[in-house]
Amino acid sequence: MSIRTPTEIQAACIPHLLAGKALLICVFSMDCIGNAKTGSGKTIAFALPILQKLSADPYGLFALILTPTRELAFQISEQFAVLGAPLNVRTAVVVGGMDMIAQAIELNNRPHIIIATPGRLVDHMRSSSAEWDLSRVRFLVLDEADRLLTQSFADDLAHLFVALPSDRQTALFTATWTSSIDAVADAPPRPGRQKPYIHKVTERTETVEALKQLYILVPSHVREVYLFYLLTHVPAEIAHMRRAVPETKKKGTVSKRKEKPKPKPKRAHDVEQELEQPPPTVIFCARARTAAFITSFLQTLGVRATALHSRLTQRDRLMSLQLFRSNVVPVLVSTDVGARGLDIEGVALVVNWDLPGEPEEYTHRVGRTARAGRSGMAVSFVCERDEDKVHRIEDRIHVRLEELSLPEESVLEHLSRVGTAKRQAAMASACIDGFGAKAEYFWTQDIHDSSFGKREAIHREKRRIVKGKA
Repeated sequence: MSIRTPTEIQAACIPHLLAGKALLICVFSMDCIGNAKTGSGKTIAFALPILQKLSADPYGLFALILTPTRELAFQISEQFAVLGAPLNVRTAVVVGGMDMIAQAIELNNRPHIIIATPGRLVDHMRSSSAEWDLSRVRFLVLDEADRLLTQSFADDLAHLFVALPSDRQTALFTATWTSSIDAVADAPPRPGRQKPYIHKVTERTETVEALKQLYILVPSHVREVYLFYLLTHVPAEIAHMRRAVPETKKKGTVSKRKEKPKPKPKRAHDVEQELEQPPPTVIFCARARTAAFITSFLQTLGVRATALHSRLTQRDRLMSLQLFRSNVVPVLVSTDVGARGLDIEGVALVVNWDLPGEPEEYTHRVGRTARAGRSGMAVSFVCERDEDKVHRIEDRIHVRLEELSLPEESVLEHLSRVGTAKRQAAMASACIDGFGAKAEYFWTQDIHDSSFGKREAIHREKRRIVKGKA
């Protein structure tokens, strides 16, 4: 991985985790609390000590890593696979949206490291036949702990803490220091125990200096035309970060017979060839339906895009990430499921289509770019009722956003074309869901037969029944 010099949080936390001086006794006591900016190497800060101690005493179910999102769990697993290859480390990813039987088999094989979301792991504990347990876990790590230490995860964490041994070593890592983290840090240790080692960023800013943060002040009903212009006329500072589409490997020819040409899809690929695709870009939306709409809208205009949101299956979410990581598509349209911890190399631009409700989420979103010392840009669309959100974000990050001025005449030249694409995308997004990354990327003829609206209605009905209003 070409690691030559440790980052600040790695240098601060690794020695203390290796020393293992304190033991965890009470539920929210921590041996190490690490806080640092996004992209500062927090995963390696806890992965290396775990692997070092595992090498001295290798056995199954050695460490448990808890994360709030599925995609982050898979990413951590990949890093453990790379770092732990010389040790033949076995990992298991236990998250929702995947086959429980296959996950149960993995757990029964007693992997060294479990990376899990709390809810799915608790489901396995309640349904298992006692073929495995967490009684010998030596390390517990809560990654993105500010999200985990919220009410939505409280019951699952309480269940897990009861099952874990009291003499485990526990580390808490977060990019955002919240009141819940303060409560953990200030909690008095049990008699005879030491307070946890705490590493906290002392700098005022919560975003890196290499990140240029801008906003576009625009009425909400014309945001789409400004987005299209921004992606097709990216600022000069990040234009050099464009990436070529990887060439597909040519398979050996068996026959020289020409195949019949496949029928052309309904999408306007001729238009796509005319466009210069943007550099790697992540667009954040507030809702899954909005992400589906923006994805279809951009595809209609010839911008290669794929979606990442909760209404996709886990397999398709991973497919979307793979398409984006491999530069097959330069634009990933995501809800906040993609805002936490994902380390995708070379992201040049983050666009906030919808400003987040909480300023902490802005920090996580824009942290997908300008990582590991690279440069990057974040552009937020500011509409009629977003003024308060902007002020809260600026107060949080201690940086004033700069206005990005686009040439209005040039932007509005595309208004008619964008309007047509909006109408097509609106019809498509009304029924996209579970369609899959491939289907959302390659415009299919059966788009209106999908079930986005149906699944939304089912979820609403379930919530109504649960509330006793049936």
